[in-house]
Amino acid sequence: MRILLVEDEPAIARDIHHALAETGYVVDIARDGEEGWFRASTEEYDALILDLGLPKLDGLSVVRRLRDESSTVPILVLTARGSWLQRVEGIDAGADDYLTKPFEMEELLARLAALLRRVGRHVTPLIEVGALHIDTRRLRVLLHGRAIELSPLEFRLLRYLAHNRDRVVTQGELVEHVYGSDEPESNAVEALVARLRRKIGAKAIGTRRGHGYIMETPAS
Repeated sequence: MRILLVEDEPAIARDIHHALAETGYVVDIARDGEEGWFRASTEEYDALILDLGLPKLDGLSVVRRLRDESSTVPILVLTARGSWLQRVEGIDAGADDYLTKPFEMEELLARLAALLRRVGRHVTPLIEVGALHIDTRRLRVLLHGRAIELSPLEFRLLRYLAHNRDRVVTQGELVEHVYGSDEPESNAVEALVARLRRKIGAKAIGTRRGHGYIMETPAS
């Protein structure tokens, strides 16, 4: 899952980024409203976490612009304590949920997960594909009941393919959702797929030449 965090306070942005990354999300950070609006308009994200008190372009304007452009990206807004009017205006402008500062990081993660479930982008924390059991909350993978040790990149790749099982996923899509704003080497995806196949089985991830990769639901 790829998340855009729009937050101008460095300490808060750092803490949220760390919590999301530890949970397995790919996170990009924008430091002001104009950058946040531009990136949300031109790039594909699964959700947007947006502070309303932003420089250059305030958060409410970002929400309104995105909805005026028919963007359906789920938006979780962050507001200062006691700013009830901002919260109401944020929801009226098209935000999907809000969280009041200061907040516990566990609540932010829970709100984000619930928001993604509501829009069908993160249906369940447990994904089963044949003998593979992927627990996205505990970042744990079992194969035939045995724990498999994966690197963060391997886990992100497996989770994304499993969420999109029975659909061919392009290499460009994997770069966006596994690496985020980091620019991998040209053969990085192929090498990552090869490493993952060695751990979960060569036939677990199929290749569609010229198109991408697919994880198929085994026939019962």
